Amino acid sequence: MDSERPGRRPANRRRQLVVLAADLFAQRGYQAVSIEDIASAAGITGPALYRHFQGKQDLLAQVLLTGQEVMDEAAEQALGGAGTPAERLDAVTLALAEQSVQRRGVSALWRWQARHLDETARNEVRQRGRKFITRWAGELTLVRPDLPAADAELLCMAALSVLGSVADHHASLPKRRFVALLHTLASAVCASSCVPAESGEATGFVAEPVIPATRREQILAAATELFVQRGYRAVSMEDIGAAAGIAGPSVYRHFASKADLLMAGCGRLADQLAVGASRALSGAGGEPAAQLDRLIRSYVDVVMDHGELLHVYNRELAHLPERSRLESLRVQRAYVAQWVGLQSSLSPDASQSESRIAVHAALTIINDLSRSGRLRARPAIGAELTALAHTVLSAAQNFVRK
Repeated sequence: MDSERPGRRPANRRRQLVVLAADLFAQRGYQAVSIEDIASAAGITGPALYRHFQGKQDLLAQVLLTGQEVMDEAAEQALGGAGTPAERLDAVTLALAEQSVQRRGVSALWRWQARHLDETARNEVRQRGRKFITRWAGELTLVRPDLPAADAELLCMAALSVLGSVADHHASLPKRRFVALLHTLASAVCASSCVPAESGEATGFVAEPVIPATRREQILAAATELFVQRGYRAVSMEDIGAAAGIAGPSVYRHFASKADLLMAGCGRLADQLAVGASRALSGAGGEPAAQLDRLIRSYVDVVMDHGELLHVYNRELAHLPERSRLESLRVQRAYVAQWVGLQSSLSPDASQSESRIAVHAALTIINDLSRSGRLRARPAIGAELTALAHTVLSAAQNFVRK
């Protein structure tokens, strides 16, 4: 094994380690990857890796910052070309779509793994991300001068979610068509007139009654919040008890284990989604377009009411016992399949992969934008998320017809 003795160290070793770590983090998740795993993949020893990075957290920071630099460089190169503002904006969107397909496994690491950074690194990643969105939104306002800056930034964030959605599924297409579809969907979002929505416009579904604040529910809520903030592995039963205002051992009166808490949270979310889907599909007279509209609205309602559960579900599923994990995956896939089935019926010439890519793009917009406290404060954010999901799915239908 290469121990990196003087004279044998590759000039690009640091960059190589960043690339290898990015792939491993994307495949397994940050917490499941050790320094030894990364060193082994690089063919060096663990101590040798510390010559380049202070530790795994430092390596994650470099992975995220390097990924942002790659996207920045692609955007700036596209903007450097000649053409009208509309042509430059289109070039940027195309360049970002190409990067998302080319670096698919790591294109959305920032969405799920930045929480593992220390505050300084997390702030740097966040500031660079905001700078990128502001730059992109500035180009959008050159094309759409009547669009307020805040609305332009929301649209660019939604377009970035479209591009990052490719890391959330395994559907694929030949590279050129994959890039073209993502480019079409992201461009449709940037061109959308659905933002801002009319203040007070509702999604059309009535939220389920609030569950009584029993001790069990208080514990589950406290655990969910801690899982969101720190990650499942970093939270103990004692932490959960303290957050719920009880002694750690008292938690066991209500839940047999931490995994039991995670399963309860995932089950709660699955139940909410199932109820929403049942209501959506049983109405609208069996018309696919109306059913899809109701399904989108029901999902937005669930996400807005139970967003923290959704984020835990998406991020911590690997920590469930195998049997429960597989069952949760089956339920999740069955739910997405309902969306894909309706999308396919409205676009019969599309392949299953094209319909799935479009559906995941729509879902990711809702998931990502609902996580922002600033965006959730918008008076009609529910209606805007619903409309943006429709924009993506309609753009995919038109893409196939070309």
